[in-house]
Amino acid sequence: MARRTRNSRAWHFVLSGVCRDADVRAVALASGAHGWGYDSDGQHSDSDSEPEFPSLSPSIPSAIPVTGESYCNCENQNETPYCSSLHTIHRVKDCQCGEEDEYFEWVWDDMNKSTATLLTCDNRKVNFHMEYSCGTAAIRGNKELAEGQHFWEIKMTSPVYGTDMMVGIGTSDVNLDKFRHTFCSLLGKDEDSWGLSYTGLLHHRGDKMNFSSRFGQGSIIGVHLDTWHGTLTFFKNRKCIGVAATKLQNKKFYPMVCSTAAKSSMKVIRSCASYTSLQYLCCYRLRQLLPNYVDTLEVLPLPPGLKQVLHNKLGWVLSMNCSTLKPSTSSSSLSGSDSDSSCGSDAEACQRKRCRRT
Repeated sequence: MARRTRNSRAWHFVLSGVCRDADVRAVALASGAHGWGYDSDGQHSDSDSEPEFPSLSPSIPSAIPVTGESYCNCENQNETPYCSSLHTIHRVKDCQCGEEDEYFEWVWDDMNKSTATLLTCDNRKVNFHMEYSCGTAAIRGNKELAEGQHFWEIKMTSPVYGTDMMVGIGTSDVNLDKFRHTFCSLLGKDEDSWGLSYTGLLHHRGDKMNFSSRFGQGSIIGVHLDTWHGTLTFFKNRKCIGVAATKLQNKKFYPMVCSTAAKSSMKVIRSCASYTSLQYLCCYRLRQLLPNYVDTLEVLPLPPGLKQVLHNKLGWVLSMNCSTLKPSTSSSSLSGSDSDSSCGSDAEACQRKRCRRT
């Protein structure tokens, strides 16, 4: 009998783990699917209109990708081909929706990443666990987020499933390769990082709280780090989710992502930075006053030259959607923060107070 190759043995190990995971999930679903946040057929809800979140309960790692949460309506984003084994996750050509930017303040750092990662697209796209997954892989940006305003967007360019896939921030003290043999939610496992999970949970210091609806393939997750006011805000498909953390002044962060899912990938489609100047504050306020336009510059009676300058320097501010996507039942951010949990009128009032104090 021919000897089984190492690759075959590895796939047998991975697939047997998927089967065990499916058995555990089936038992849990049989005993009460609704308590675990699943639909009756065992799949994630594909709706963003869930009005309430149940009390926080432990999530079950899923081998079924989240669908119906894409930024665009491209067919390959909303109907991911998926079969019973990891062999049959068919990779389709990435759509380009939402990828208008040509200049990037930072990209992924090839020198600070887990071993189970591969960079492509000029280091803007990170691919995790190219063959199979045996733990958690992570990577950070190649530029420290210095003082000022920082905004970036991460696009999910693969099926989103497994123990966790996360977007967030962390300091240089975060060990990106520490859990390479452990499946976990790496970002937010300690006090040096914050992470938003695809399950909608926000993680920090090992704690987690319901923060948003789920996100899946094709979703665009935006992050705004305001080092002047010390706030961290998340966006989903270019709509504000809420303020995740406050009191982040005088700290040095890097953008980070992590994944436990085999053959998963994420892509930086926007990374911008600006000083906290009067020009920035004016543009931010204009965006708050004119939230219903895709781009505030379209309706401002300004000279063409000035419009072009503002577009190049602060176009991301003038197109940011500051209205709340969906309010969650949790009204406070993690780690005892005393500030906003949404980007609505309360946040605007608090922003004005901060400006006056500063």
